[in-house]
Amino acid sequence: MDTTYLLCILCRVPPNTVISTDRQARDLEAEIELISQALSSEQTLKSIIDGLPDLAIEGIRRSLTTEKRELSKKLDAYRQAQAGNADSMKELAGTDLGDLLIVARLAQNWKQKDLARKLGLQEQAIQRWEADRYRSINLANYMKVARALSVELSAQFHSSQVSKWLPPPDLNPSEVQKVLKHARAHGWLDGHDSDEEDAKKRLIRHVTEHVGRYGTPSLLRTGINVKDHSEDWVLLSWKAQVTRRAESIIENERLSYRPLDVSWLKELAKLSAKADGPLQAQALLREHGIVLVIERNIPGMEVDGAAFLVENIPVIGLTLRRDALDNFWFTLMHEVAHVILHYRTGLASGFFDDVEHAEVDEFEQEANKFASDLLVPEELWSRSPARIAKVSAPIENLAKQLGIAPAIVYGRIRFERKNYTIFSDKIGLGSVKKLLLPEVSDA
Repeated sequence: MDTTYLLCILCRVPPNTVISTDRQARDLEAEIELISQALSSEQTLKSIIDGLPDLAIEGIRRSLTTEKRELSKKLDAYRQAQAGNADSMKELAGTDLGDLLIVARLAQNWKQKDLARKLGLQEQAIQRWEADRYRSINLANYMKVARALSVELSAQFHSSQVSKWLPPPDLNPSEVQKVLKHARAHGWLDGHDSDEEDAKKRLIRHVTEHVGRYGTPSLLRTGINVKDHSEDWVLLSWKAQVTRRAESIIENERLSYRPLDVSWLKELAKLSAKADGPLQAQALLREHGIVLVIERNIPGMEVDGAAFLVENIPVIGLTLRRDALDNFWFTLMHEVAHVILHYRTGLASGFFDDVEHAEVDEFEQEANKFASDLLVPEELWSRSPARIAKVSAPIENLAKQLGIAPAIVYGRIRFERKNYTIFSDKIGLGSVKKLLLPEVSDA
C-alpha cells in the first residue's frame, strides 16, 4: 500500500468533532481501511517509522489502534443518525452547541442544502457555518437555525459549590499577587496600564475563561508521578497564557496535525547542531501542526515543559527555567514524545514535566526513552567510549557522528553520572533564551 497516502489522508476530519457530511463519512471509511491495513502489516509500520527508535513501533501501533476505534465510533454514530437514531451522535457532541445543531440536522435526515432551503440561504452558508461548528455565527442566526431544526434550548443553573467553571473562591492572595506581578512584567495583560485591582480582575477573568472553555484537568503529570493539580492556580494561570497564545496561532495559520506523520522527527534532532536550532525547531514543529510556545516560568512553578491539546492541535509549552542547550533539546524531545506516543491516550489531560526527576510513571518512562533514543540511540550509546569519557574528544566525536549538538551528549553524561559539576562549560548555558525569548510575542 502507499504509506505516503496513509500519512496524508489521516485526520482530514478533526478528531473530536462529529461527522457532518457524506463526503466526510467516505473519507473516514477510507482512513479506517488504511489503518486496518497498516495494523495488519509489520512492514507498513516499519516503513512509517523508518530510522526512528524501536520504541516508536509499539507507540504508533497503539496510536493507530486508538485512532481506528475513535473513527469507527464516529462513523457508526453518523450511520445510526442517518437511520433515525441520533443518540450516539448526540453523545459524541456532548454540550458543544455547534455540534448539537449538526446532530439535529442529521436527525431530521436533512442535507445541508435542505437546511439552507428551509432558511432561505445558499447551501454555501450552511457549509461555512458547519465547517467551524457554528463558532462564527451570531446569536440571532443561531436561534434561527435552532428553530428550523426544532431544537429546544435549555439551561441548568448550578450553585457555586458544584460549579467547575470558576476559580476557587478562596484564592491565596499571595499567589494571585505573584502571578499578577509576573503577568504585568511579561505582557500577559495586553499592555494595558491599569490599577492593581482592575489588573487582578482581568487576570482572574483570563484564567476563568480558560477553565470555562477547557475545564480543569483532574490529573496533570509532573514528571515525578501523576498528581492532582486541578486547583494549582499558578500552574493554571501559566497554562491559560500558553493556551491564549496558541489559540491565536492556530486561528491565524489554520494548522492541521497528522498523528502518523513522523518522518520529520529525524530532522528535528539534527537541528540541534545548528546555531539557531531552537528557532528552526519551532518553525519545523509548526509546519507539522504542533505549536511551540515559550512562556517564562512563574516563580516557584517547577515545570520545564508541558504538552496538551488546544482544539485538537498539540501545544508544547517550554519555560526555559534552565537556560541550557542540553535541557532545551531533551525537554523539547520529551514533550514531542508525548505528542507522538500519547496523542489519544493522555494529551487531552496534559503533561507538565520536570524532566530531571526520576521515579516517573509509564507514560513518562516512554517519553524519556523516546527522547533519549531519538537524540542518542541506545544501541550506539551502549558501546560508545563517550559513556565513560573524562575528556571531550570521544564526546565531540560521537556528537559529530550523530549530527547533533555536543551539549546534548555532555548533558546525558552529567545526568547519568548524577554529577552536575562536570562539563558545566559544555552544555550551552545561557544560549537558548537569547534566541527564543526575543520572539516570545510572535511565538
